[in-house]
Amino acid sequence: MTDKYAVIGNPIGHTKSPMIHGSFAQATGQDIDYSAIEGSLERFADDVHAFRKAGGRGMNVTAPFKLQAYALATERLERAELAGATNALKFEGDRILADNFDGLGLTNDIQRNLGFPLEGARMLVLGAGGAVRGALQPFLAQQPAVVVLANRTQAKAVDLAKQFAGHGRVQGCGYGDLAGERFDIVINGTSASLRAELPPLSAQALQGAKLAYELAYGKGLTPFLRLAQNAGVPKLADGVGMLVEQAAEAFLWWRGVRPDTRSLIGRMAIPLV
Repeated sequence: MTDKYAVIGNPIGHTKSPMIHGSFAQATGQDIDYSAIEGSLERFADDVHAFRKAGGRGMNVTAPFKLQAYALATERLERAELAGATNALKFEGDRILADNFDGLGLTNDIQRNLGFPLEGARMLVLGAGGAVRGALQPFLAQQPAVVVLANRTQAKAVDLAKQFAGHGRVQGCGYGDLAGERFDIVINGTSASLRAELPPLSAQALQGAKLAYELAYGKGLTPFLRLAQNAGVPKLADGVGMLVEQAAEAFLWWRGVRPDTRSLIGRMAIPLV
């Protein structure tokens, strides 16, 4: 019997999830039907319950519903609890289980696909919003030397760092506090690239870095990546690997099989030029 899964968001026309999970199912021999649902901004819970009633087994959740999905869940795994949001739901009887694979997908892409170990690394992460919050626990679990959070509103970065202080060495600061600092990996977790803008980052903070990673995907050489390129950073990457890797973790959670990801990432990647 074909099992039903879906991604829910609003808008949803841009989603790559049906293609990604369809590829995973074909490669692993799993009998699933995966669709895209444009959820109602006012009736998100009703849409989820209707999908469950129709036989749905699980859902990916994208903007703007990650907080509502978190609230709807009857059980939340640790990553979802720490992130305060969820990007995946699993339905088991009356139970709605919630997890968050965004940060794990990002960590897997950096380490497995790009070949940059996080253990002992000095990491700079730009931004202090939901995407960064979801990545902190997976980052810190790899025992980097330090994760520095830089944000326009310094207090927000400092507060977020305090919340995760028990998981590893993490610091919060403003962009103006980065003078003289050097990092191995710099990650843009702000939404600036979605507007073709540049975070208020000095090129000096990128000098000596080995990897510059843009969470946005499919945008080509964003202002952040161009700044990194001009600063001499040897490896540039966007978020397509994170997208596929977080999907693979959800697929594993649902189906008990982890699909190969590298060939699909290669097919989806857009040259950073």
